[in-house]
Amino acid sequence: MPDDPADRTPPPDPQGSAAAVARFGGLVATGRPPLDRAALEIARIARPDADVSAALAELDRLAAGVTSVDDLVVRLYSEEGFRGNSENYYDPRNSSLVEVLERRVGIPISLAVVVIEVGRRAGLTLEPVGLPGHFLVRPAGSVWHLDPFTGTLLDEADCRALFVAATGASGAGFRPELLEPIGVESVLLRMLTNLRFVHRAAGRLPELQRVLEARLHLPGVSGEELVELAATFGHRGEYLHAARMLEAWAERRPRAAALLARHARAWRAHLN
Repeated sequence: MPDDPADRTPPPDPQGSAAAVARFGGLVATGRPPLDRAALEIARIARPDADVSAALAELDRLAAGVTSVDDLVVRLYSEEGFRGNSENYYDPRNSSLVEVLERRVGIPISLAVVVIEVGRRAGLTLEPVGLPGHFLVRPAGSVWHLDPFTGTLLDEADCRALFVAATGASGAGFRPELLEPIGVESVLLRMLTNLRFVHRAAGRLPELQRVLEARLHLPGVSGEELVELAATFGHRGEYLHAARMLEAWAERRPRAAALLARHARAWRAHLN
């Protein structure tokens, strides 16, 4: 099987990627990270030289003249040609706001960021909805939901069917609470989680490392995520760094302390 062109992309510049992670952390630390700028810093983990000003200007341009949700859908999906990338869903570029604005293709969550941010600039309040398996957008106060992958409006029955198709679960597993809006930090977490799985599956350790480092800036980091981050160091021979990172986090995560200590000992054993 031929390799994916995305797999041949050079790994991100370590110094530039680290700066993007730091900027992302600074935005999160404010307590109210702006969705557009935080998503652009996630994009700059892969493309440190990406032009953020140009991306923000493009969002401004897309919003010009939009006065309603119908206008927004026509602008993005009919006039500008945004669409879901069904052909290569797991291409990491689909999770980059910069790439989505340039290529006009993405996955539900990255397209949702475009919809929400263009809508915000047009004076429309659009809320992110983290339906398992398929991200949605809800116009505030509406009973309808927008599927950002296709640009179609869905009622609750449509959302239930989408949930079943995306997750393989039965319809009984669907609850109306799954259609409630989520906060910006939850959106950013899901973006990073998607990238984590994509880079892990492709064995791209430098990219996986930076994504996991960005994850540390959001609440609720798990022991498993910390173990995985340490492994990106350990697999490059940085055994002591991997062990020390886990030991430091063990003091901050008592519930995961045993897991982290065990893996720290395993990495220290490589030093002998």
